[in-house]
Amino acid sequence: MHELAITEEILNLVVSEAKKNSATKVKLVKLVIGEMTGIVNESVSFYFNEISKKTIAEGAGLSFRRIPAAGRCRDCGHEFEVKDFVWACPHCGSLNINITAGKELYLESIEAI
Repeated sequence: MHELAITEEILNLVVSEAKKNSATKVKLVKLVIGEMTGIVNESVSFYFNEISKKTIAEGAGLSFRRIPAAGRCRDCGHEFEVKDFVWACPHCGSLNINITAGKELYLESIEAI
């Protein structure tokens, strides 16, 4: 359910930035979402469609770029994509891992007229 609050913030940002740039209609919103956020694309799309009604973002398309979880072993330096949330280094087996990707959540761009 956290998608509703996140989507409200996204919409507020989209509308604010579009208005700052004298846009009258938002056509496309591009989002980047990390795998570890737990955010579901379909939920964001549903909420965005509902709460954007009667705003300049009504009817805008949403584009999602998903970032997989990744880590870097602090012991051997190996960088790897995390599969099935197994955080052991596939090179040396260490659990001393630094998360390097997968927590992203940002608005990449807005297309508007």
